[in-house]
Amino acid sequence: MTPAGVSLAAAVLCLWSWAGLAAGDRVYIHPFHLLVYSKSSCDQLEKSNAETPNDPTFIPVPIQAKTSPVNEEALRQQLVVAAQKLEAEDKLRAAEVGMLLNFMGFRMYKVLSETWSKAAGAVLSPTALFGTLASFYLGASDPTASSLQVFLGVPGEIKGCTSRLDGHKVLSALQTIQGLLVAQGGAQGQARLLLSTVVGLFTAPGLRLKQPFVLGLAPFAPVTLPRSLDLAMDPDLAAEKINRFVQAVTGWKMNRPLTAVSPDSTLLFNTYVHFQGKMKGFSRLAGLQDFWVDNTTSVAVPMLSGTGTFRHWNDAQNNLSVTRVPLSENACLLLIQPHCPSDLRKVEALTFQHDFLMWMKNLSPQVIRLTIPQLVLRGSYDLQDLLTQSKLSTLLGSEANLGKISDANLRVGKVLNSILFELEADEGEQPTESAQQQVTPEALEVTMNTPFLFAIYERDSGALHFLGRVTNPLNTE
Repeated sequence: MTPAGVSLAAAVLCLWSWAGLAAGDRVYIHPFHLLVYSKSSCDQLEKSNAETPNDPTFIPVPIQAKTSPVNEEALRQQLVVAAQKLEAEDKLRAAEVGMLLNFMGFRMYKVLSETWSKAAGAVLSPTALFGTLASFYLGASDPTASSLQVFLGVPGEIKGCTSRLDGHKVLSALQTIQGLLVAQGGAQGQARLLLSTVVGLFTAPGLRLKQPFVLGLAPFAPVTLPRSLDLAMDPDLAAEKINRFVQAVTGWKMNRPLTAVSPDSTLLFNTYVHFQGKMKGFSRLAGLQDFWVDNTTSVAVPMLSGTGTFRHWNDAQNNLSVTRVPLSENACLLLIQPHCPSDLRKVEALTFQHDFLMWMKNLSPQVIRLTIPQLVLRGSYDLQDLLTQSKLSTLLGSEANLGKISDANLRVGKVLNSILFELEADEGEQPTESAQQQVTPEALEVTMNTPFLFAIYERDSGALHFLGRVTNPLNTE
C-alpha cells in the first residue's frame, strides 16, 4: 500500500477510538462520520419531506421494449472522469466504505466457499455485494433501514438523523472506489482495465417505482434497467426472458443465469458485473499447458507468461507463496498458492481472514518470471440465500419496509449478483527484449499451474473488488 493509502486506512481506524473518547465528553462523533447525514443535510431532508411528501413514481417499460446495448468504454470513461474530480474527503470516504465492504466480503466469502464445488473455480465481488445491499438501504425505512445499517457494518445506537448512514454518500463512495480501480488504466503505459456494473430492476406489471430511488443508484450502477414482465407466469419462462434480455443488452455470457423466479415476487434486483484485466508485459504461451487439478489429474489450458519485478513472499510456516502483480497504477492482482494442492481449503481459511493484511506487509520486491492461466471465471449467487445462512432471512422478506422503492407492498424475490471475470495478456504489449533477458538464474520461477486463490484490490481505498479460487481453469461456475 502506498504511504497515502496507509495514512487513509490509519485515519479510518482511528475513528473508532475517537468515537469512544468523544462520547465521554458528551460530544458524539460517529466512527463513520463521513458516511452519515450532516446536520445541514438532515435539515434539508426534513424540509424536502415537508414540501414534497410524495416522491414521483413511474411504471417500468415492458421487458420487450427496445433497449440500447451497454457501451462499456463509455462507462469506463465515466468512472475515469469521476476519479479525476476527487477531493481528499472523497478518498477518505472511499477508505471508510472500503473497510466496510472488505469485512463483509470476507464474511460472505466464507459462507459461499462452503457451498462451492471443489472442482470449480469461483469468484465473489465484495464491491457488488456491498453495493447491492447499500442500494436496498437507500430504499428502506425503519426498522429495515436500521437492520441493514448494522449488516453493512455500522452498528451502534441510532441517535437521530445525524447517526444514520446517508445512502447517497455510500453509493458515491462506491463510485470513487470503482473509479480509482480503472482511472490509471491506459495511462503511463499501463494496460487498460474495464469494470462495468449494470442493475436490472424486474417488476410485476403495473408496479410503480419511485424515481428518486432509481436515479439514486446511478453512482453504483450507471446503467440501471427497470423493466416489467409477468413474474407470476411459468417461473422458468420468466427467468428465460430476463436472461435473454440481459445478454442482449450487455453481450455477457453468464454461466449460471437466473432460474425459477418465485411466482409471488413483485421485484427482482439483479446486479451484473464485468471485469476485464489485461496484464502488461505478458504474452500467451504457444500451445496449451498442463494445469494440475490434483497430484494425478491435469488439464490443458492457455497460459500467460511475463517477467518483471513483483512483490513476493514465501510463507514456509503455512506452506504457501504470495505474489502481487500490478495491473495499473492503483490496481493489483494478489496470487496465493499452496505448496501442496490438497491444502487449498486450509489456505483459503487463512487467506481471507486476518492473515491477509499480514501477508501484504511481508511482500518484498523480486525479479520473477510468472506464468498464470488465462482466466474466464463466472460467479452467480443469490443474496437472499446469504441472508438466510446469516440468520437474517426476513431482512428483505415480506415484512421489509421498502417504502422508498415503491408505495406498493413489495415482495422481493431473488437478489442476484452475477460476475464475469476475465484476465488476459495485453496483446498489444509483448515483453521487451530487456525483460526477456531477465530470465536468468536470478529470476524466480513462479508458475500457477496448481490450484490457487486470488484477489483484485485497489490500493488508495484498500477496497477488495474480487476474491476468488481457481481449481480448474476449464471448469468454472
